[in-house]
Amino acid sequence: MMAFLFPGQGSQSPGMGKFLYDEFKIARETFEEASDAISINLKKLCFTESLETLSLTENTQPALLTVSTATSRVLTSQFGATANITAGHSIGEYASLVLGQVFSFKDAVRAVRVRGQAMQSAVPIGEGGMTATLGLDEAQVTFLCQWAVEGSGHSPLSPANFNCDGQIVISGNMETLNWLKTNFKPEVLPGEPTRAKLIPLQVSAPFHCEMMKPAEEKIQDFLSSILFKDSLIPIIQNVHAKNEQEASVLKTNIVKQVSAPVRWTQSMNNLKNQGQNIAIEVGHGTVLKGLLKKIDSEFFKVYSTNSVEDLKLIETLSRK
Repeated sequence: MMAFLFPGQGSQSPGMGKFLYDEFKIARETFEEASDAISINLKKLCFTESLETLSLTENTQPALLTVSTATSRVLTSQFGATANITAGHSIGEYASLVLGQVFSFKDAVRAVRVRGQAMQSAVPIGEGGMTATLGLDEAQVTFLCQWAVEGSGHSPLSPANFNCDGQIVISGNMETLNWLKTNFKPEVLPGEPTRAKLIPLQVSAPFHCEMMKPAEEKIQDFLSSILFKDSLIPIIQNVHAKNEQEASVLKTNIVKQVSAPVRWTQSMNNLKNQGQNIAIEVGHGTVLKGLLKKIDSEFFKVYSTNSVEDLKLIETLSRK
C-alpha cells in the first residue's frame, strides 16, 4: 500500500524528466502527447530551456504535469508500483486526477495550460505577491494577515499554502505585504514568543488567494466542457484535505482550488490517520519529501523518483 504524491510549483528545474525520456518509451510517448495537446515542445521546455522560461506559470504547470504523469506511468507499467490513494500539491492535484482516470491526460494538459495563463493574467505584475512565514502556527498567521490588512489599509492578505508546521505561505496585495515587511515584529503576535521570519517569494502572481477569482472563473468555464468520471482511487483534495472520488465533487473542488489555500499539512495528517506511511514523490525533486520530514519524520517513509535507481528501489517495495 503506497500513496502517490505529486509536487507543485517550485519543484521545477531544467533537465527534469530527461532520464525518463531517455530510458522509457512510455515516457517519450507522454511528452509527445502533451506537446501535441498544447502545441508546445515539452521536451525542449523541460530539458533545455532556461529556468526563467520554465518558471513562467503558464509553462511550469504543463511541464510539471507532464513529468509527473510520465513518472507515474513508468512506475505503474515498468516497475509494478500501485497507488491506493493520491494527493497533489496545488498543480500536482491534476496529476492525481489523471492517475485516478477522472479525465484524460490530454484534457489535463490543456486545462493546466489555461489555468497557468489565467492565473498569470488575473493580477497585473507587481500588484500581488507571496511571503513565506516561518515559525508561526495557523492562528498566528491568520492574526498576522488581519493585522497587516488593518494596518496598511489594503487587502486582501490570507494564508495560501499550509506546507508543514511552522511553514505557511501568505498571499495577497503587494502593498499589504510591503507594509508587513516594514512593520512586522514578533511581539505583535498572540501566544508564545516566537522566532518568526518572513521571507518574500519570487513569484509572478499572488496564488491561492481571492485575487485569483478571475482565474477561477476561466478554469471553471474551460472545465465545464470536459467529462469528469469518478476516480478509481481516493484523492485527498487541497481545498479541504479530505478523500474524494465522486466526479462532481472533484470538479467543484479543483475549480475552488485556484483561489483557496492549499491544505497540505492537513492532507498529510489525513494520510497519517489512515495509516498510509509509504509515500512516493512522483515527479521531479524532493520538495514534498522535505515537507513530510517536517510533518512527521518518524511515521512517513518517503521515496523519490529522480533516477532509475530510485525507481528500482520502489519496485522492491511493490514486491513486498
